[in-house]
Amino acid sequence: MTPQPPENRDKDAGRWSDLGRPPLNATALRRALVRPGALWTALDVVPATGSTNSDLAARAAAGEVAEGAVLVAEEQSAGRGRLNRSWSAPPRSGLFFSVYLTPRVPVPRWGWLPLLTGVATAAALSRTAGIDTALKWPNDILVSCPGDDGAAGPDGTPGTGERKVGGILAERAGSGVVIGIGLNVSLTADELPVPTAGSLALAGAATTDRDPLLRAVLRSLEEWYATWQSAVGDPGASRLQETYTAGCATLGRSVRAELPGDTALTGEAVAIDADGRLVLATANGVRHPVGAGDIIHLRATASRRPGGDDSPEP
Repeated sequence: MTPQPPENRDKDAGRWSDLGRPPLNATALRRALVRPGALWTALDVVPATGSTNSDLAARAAAGEVAEGAVLVAEEQSAGRGRLNRSWSAPPRSGLFFSVYLTPRVPVPRWGWLPLLTGVATAAALSRTAGIDTALKWPNDILVSCPGDDGAAGPDGTPGTGERKVGGILAERAGSGVVIGIGLNVSLTADELPVPTAGSLALAGAATTDRDPLLRAVLRSLEEWYATWQSAVGDPGASRLQETYTAGCATLGRSVRAELPGDTALTGEAVAIDADGRLVLATANGVRHPVGAGDIIHLRATASRRPGGDDSPEP
C-alpha cells in the first residue's frame, strides 16, 4: 500500500480526529419529527452560528417561519444564557437549538414556557440518557456526577454534587416566543467552561448520541406543550405546576435572589406560585414572590438533590 503524502494524512486526521462527536443527521431528524399534524414544521441544522435564538428570532420577526420551526447548530460562537451570559462549548459536544412557538393561551400564562421546557427536557433526559435530573428555578437543568461532591458555590459554601448541564432562554419574537435550549452532552472535565458545569457524559449517561437525545427532547416538549395548551395554559389543570414543583431542586433551600436594580433577597424557597414565580420566605416570616432574578443556592436539602426521587415525569 502506497503511503499517503504528509499533507493528505493531516487532512484525514483533521476530518476523522473526533469520531466520538459525529454530526447530526438532519435528514433523519426531519423524517422522525416533521410530519403532518405534528408541532414541528421545519428543522434546520447549520454547522455554526452566533446564536440560534438570535437567528430564529430574526426570522420570526420577518415572518419567515411558522410555529414549530426548529433551528439547530453544531457550534455556537455567541450563545446566550439569561442575563446575557455566554454559553460556549466545543463543536458537536452538545445540543444547541431553538424552537418557535405561538401559544394560543392568555399571554400572562406565557411565563410558564421556560418552566414547561425545563420539565420536558429533564423528563426526556431521564428517560433517554438514564440519569437523574433536577431543575433550578427558573431555567437550569442539573445533574449529579458520580463521585463528585460538587464545586464550592460563588459565596464559598460547600458544593452539593449538583452541576449545571443545560440552560433555557425564552424571548418574545414576532407573534410568539423563541425558546433556546443548550445542553452539554459529551464535554470532558477539562472542557467544562466553569467549575459548576457538568455534562451528560460526566453524569454517566447511558448514551451521548445527540440524535436520539434531540428527538426525545423535542417529542417531550411537543407532548407537554399540547397538554398545557389543551388546559388553556392553566398550570394546575395541565399538572405543570405540580410536576415542576416535584422536580425543582431550588425548593426547600436557603437561597439568595439577586434582583433587578442591584438588590438582593435571602430566604427559604417554599413554593412555585400560579404565575410560575419562586416564593421566598424571609427570616421575618414575610413571603416574597420572585418573578425575575438570579438565584443562588446557599444550602441544600437532601430530598431535593439530583439523585433523589423528585425527577420530573410527564
